[in-house]
Amino acid sequence: DSEVNIRKKTFTEVQTERLEQAERTVLIKCPQKLNGKKLLQYLSSHGNINSHFFFENRGVHALIEFSEKDSIASLQDAIGIPSAAEHHVVPFKSRLFTFTLKNTVSQAAEETPLHLSPQSHIPVTALIQKLCHADSISSQMYILLNEYQLTEENIKLRFLACSLVRDFAHAYFPDSTVKPFGSSVNTFGKLGCDVDMFLDFCDTRKHAAKMKKGPFEMEYQMKRLPSERLATQRILSVIGDCLDNFGPGCVNVQKILNARCPLVKFSHQPTGFQCDLSVSNSIAIKSSELLYIYGCLDSRVRALVFSVRCWARVHGLTNSVPGTWITNFSLTMMIMFFLQKRSPPIIPTLDQLKELADEKDKQVIGGYDCSFVSDLSKIKPTKNTETLDVLLGDFFEYFGNFDFRKNSINLRKGKEVNKPESSPLYIWNPFEQDLNISKNVNQPQLEKFVAMARESAWILQKEGKTQRMINKEPWGLAALLIPFGKSNPSKMKNRMKGIGSETIRSLLDSLKLNNANSLQKAVGK
Repeated sequence: DSEVNIRKKTFTEVQTERLEQAERTVLIKCPQKLNGKKLLQYLSSHGNINSHFFFENRGVHALIEFSEKDSIASLQDAIGIPSAAEHHVVPFKSRLFTFTLKNTVSQAAEETPLHLSPQSHIPVTALIQKLCHADSISSQMYILLNEYQLTEENIKLRFLACSLVRDFAHAYFPDSTVKPFGSSVNTFGKLGCDVDMFLDFCDTRKHAAKMKKGPFEMEYQMKRLPSERLATQRILSVIGDCLDNFGPGCVNVQKILNARCPLVKFSHQPTGFQCDLSVSNSIAIKSSELLYIYGCLDSRVRALVFSVRCWARVHGLTNSVPGTWITNFSLTMMIMFFLQKRSPPIIPTLDQLKELADEKDKQVIGGYDCSFVSDLSKIKPTKNTETLDVLLGDFFEYFGNFDFRKNSINLRKGKEVNKPESSPLYIWNPFEQDLNISKNVNQPQLEKFVAMARESAWILQKEGKTQRMINKEPWGLAALLIPFGKSNPSKMKNRMKGIGSETIRSLLDSLKLNNANSLQKAVGK
């Protein structure tokens, strides 16, 4: 991997580097007929260009990363304000520009074909065709990973979106930063996923701590409010209004201030992202960092997560809207738990990572110990050599036969523990140990997941790759990405009479709680 140097960078190092890159970056809307070289030549007169790429999103755009921040100021000085002939403009000077050709006829003749970086993944139908040409399930899983994972260009675009929001926040809070968290940074993001970002005031707090040294104290006079929640709501309300009223390309701004975690949702048209902005969520960042570490430790981790998540989406086990189904985060945690349970384990438990932590890694957030090692080189590589072919089949078998009635999933310990309460699916929050991250999942959804896992394990065990390839039928992972019963309805129907349906029926029976009252109680919790 070209990104991996002698030592893999820590999560914080990667974020800091990318945020700094984003501050030196501009986004330019280009005409359809464009000579890319001429544009770059013109921009180079303002300073050296580090990197650039073109992409399609309601027209052609160019992301330009300069070597120096001063180049942007130089470019901004040379740029005009749009004429207010039809609409009056809000005179906020952002880093979003429109490039037009004055003499379109003569310059169109010089148009050169542009290489456009893809910002979305291929449809599942096209993916299945690609997978059928692979020579093993492991190869199929790496093909899927390659097609679905965030590209270098897409990650740069995500950090730029955060940096552009930060420009607004700076008007009120000059020391604040806006950082992405979740799937944009945890190595498990899929092309097209939303950008979760948060407004961070950590630098302000560090600054306050420094000022307390010395013979006297000096501090800012600041507005005092009765609760942190109220302060968060007020801050997001103002930033939301700014984006709505003054933000170029910020549309469909929704302020959801009474949610458990208040946020502002908006569409950022220039980058094409749906964005969720919240205020400092330290535990969410620690979860992102934990997954980043797991994703960097072994290439099989990300390949398995992407395949299982794609499988879950195809079969309606996960959904992009909130509901009673398993979330991507819960599903990812189940996969991590499964990998901790291998013999020997493929990834360490959270307790083991905590033991490796040094002084700078120690962190207590809201009374919860969130300490774990940040330096990847301190974690010993696994001795496990199982193939992804084996791991995929065993994942489905493991959870197809997991005793969900009795056991819960605990990543801190890396073992099943008795459920502390009767939620159908109980996955301990790795940090806030009194929370169940899968509390939303109801009994029917869990039963559906287990039934699909059993059916998938059955398909991988029973169906010969060679025969299916001769028949030109999807095989291996490709066979699992077709809604069951659609690829060959008659064959499916016959099989459902046999082992497949028996396993499902016996499983559903085993999962039914003693009576309707306890079922209602379990689902209601």
